[in-house]
Amino acid sequence: MDFKPILKQTLAAVKDTGNFIQKEAKKFKATSIEYKGKNDLVSYVDKEAEKMLVSRLKEILPEAGYITEEGTASDIGKAEQYNWVIDPVDGTTNFVHGLPFYAISVGLMQQDKVVLGVIYEPTRDEYFYGCEGTKAYLNAEEISVSPIQNLSESLLATGFPYSKFIEMPAYLKVIEDLMQKTHGLRRMGSAALDLAYVACGRFEGFFEYNLKPWDVAAGAFLVQKAGGFITTFSGTKNYIFGGELVAGCAIQPQLREVIENRWYQGKDY
Repeated sequence: MDFKPILKQTLAAVKDTGNFIQKEAKKFKATSIEYKGKNDLVSYVDKEAEKMLVSRLKEILPEAGYITEEGTASDIGKAEQYNWVIDPVDGTTNFVHGLPFYAISVGLMQQDKVVLGVIYEPTRDEYFYGCEGTKAYLNAEEISVSPIQNLSESLLATGFPYSKFIEMPAYLKVIEDLMQKTHGLRRMGSAALDLAYVACGRFEGFFEYNLKPWDVAAGAFLVQKAGGFITTFSGTKNYIFGGELVAGCAIQPQLREVIENRWYQGKDY
């Protein structure tokens, strides 16, 4: 299949959804916050944005299934051949608090392989995108990962999980080590954008655990299209559904080694 026409239509659908999100952002009230679980926020904006995306994507690829964060459509489910992987607002906590760092993330999987990715940051009007048969792009300009070769010269991104706190002691050991071995760490609040920023060279690496497929599918694809590398903490390739991920430019093996050593050493339970 030629995915380029699908990519073009997907970009248009994401743009329209981004316009809706930004319109609602101007009038969003804290009273509209809902909770799916402890520290797991959602709003009507997430739900309506997801409905918009699903409706448009059905027109683009009717046979596809859906793996979505909010599960708003009654017929959402996995299909045999193609599945859209959607996070309508990655960075919901930022959004509901008025912090301008959140994104729409849309990936398309062909069986177990991602073949298309779009991440749109509406506050900056930045599109990160690509598909099988193209390079990775930011607003029509080809992008690539950072040329940095050494972990000591790198700037990293990570995330702080909102559940599975039993893992935090080990995670804090990883962070403690990397704070001393890099230019620094940033916690921005959107895994999709963290990965997009690795793809375009703003970060040298990103790592996090307790991730979901809709957090990482599009971004992981773009990092690889831009020349980067991705594994789980232990070095396997099951990073879409494996719940953890280490992405980066040439420093990725160095970063993964630090994480693997400190992560498993820090687990004393």
